[in-house]
Amino acid sequence: MKIAIIGTRGYPSYYGGFETAVRKLAPFLADREHDVTVYGRRGGTKADDPTRDPRVRSIETPGIESSALSTLSHGLTAVLHALVKRPDAVLVMNVANGYWLPLLRLARIRTVVNVDGIEWERAKWSRLGKFVFRLGARLTATHATVLVVDSVEIGKTWEQLFGATTTFIPYGGEEVAELPLKDEFASGEYVLAVARFVPENTIEEFFDAAELIAAERPVVIVGSSGYGGPLDERAAALAERHANVHWLGHVSDDPRLFALWQHAGAYFHGHSVGGTNPALVQAMMCGAPVVARDTKYSREVLADSARFVKPVLHDIAEALSEVAQSREAQKALGSGARERALKHYNWQGVCEAYETALLPGSAHDVVGNGP
Repeated sequence: MKIAIIGTRGYPSYYGGFETAVRKLAPFLADREHDVTVYGRRGGTKADDPTRDPRVRSIETPGIESSALSTLSHGLTAVLHALVKRPDAVLVMNVANGYWLPLLRLARIRTVVNVDGIEWERAKWSRLGKFVFRLGARLTATHATVLVVDSVEIGKTWEQLFGATTTFIPYGGEEVAELPLKDEFASGEYVLAVARFVPENTIEEFFDAAELIAAERPVVIVGSSGYGGPLDERAAALAERHANVHWLGHVSDDPRLFALWQHAGAYFHGHSVGGTNPALVQAMMCGAPVVARDTKYSREVLADSARFVKPVLHDIAEALSEVAQSREAQKALGSGARERALKHYNWQGVCEAYETALLPGSAHDVVGNGP
């Protein structure tokens, strides 16, 4: 089959969960003798990346580079290009691209859409932005051939809101051998957070807790907003004010990031909106001892292999400190998380499920939708 992938920054890219999934899926589909094209945007990939699979075609299309319009504009130009090339199936990431699905449907091109989380509930969007995502979701539910959710809970939401039938395909984690720390931190002694700097990831509350934790042990922060702003400024100020706070910014070096997870004394996961979080799954695969914000999504993924906390300063600080100072707690939580990830969140199973969804006549087709 000729398969196109639309809605990410390109291949290979290290920006977020969608990009990680494409780095795994595109070569897998090429191994299965499919012709794979990944659409992206200028500057979204590394031209000299040694992991690039030469069998995967990368095409950059133009768009408007802004937090509000980049996804919509790049999605439109990618869809228009795909309409000319006529792939057999298109994998679309993000419901913001739902506006362009009617074009693909009219061309009788099969579409498999990963709907991501409940984007219109994210605090970072304005009222208009939330409306745009909600309408994009409705158009996605109406025009996609297959709707993919990465969480059972997300699937329940789509059924309630749109009466939609969905297919559950989670994110995967990469199994890795023990890695040496590239950063000069003592193994098992530091508290780690890895997240994009947006309010719904409990970043502000974690920064508050970091002020307390840093009095006793190192705090390592990985991430940024991507566009600069108050949260980036606060992370920089924390690192400048406290010798024990280390802000590393965005880390695209996977071995370095995996090592940080493997050697963390405690790892904070504060995501509150969305389904299966890719960073959480990879942290679990690395055996990180997880302290997570108590949400239905985190409980679905982690089950009993984590400590759960309310999004308040003292709950976060107390739980992270307790885990970071107990080797017994670290071992129990880390091994439990890793075993669960190996069983339920491995890339082989994820990629096979996507291939099945992309094939014509799949049992996952939404009744009455698509070609």
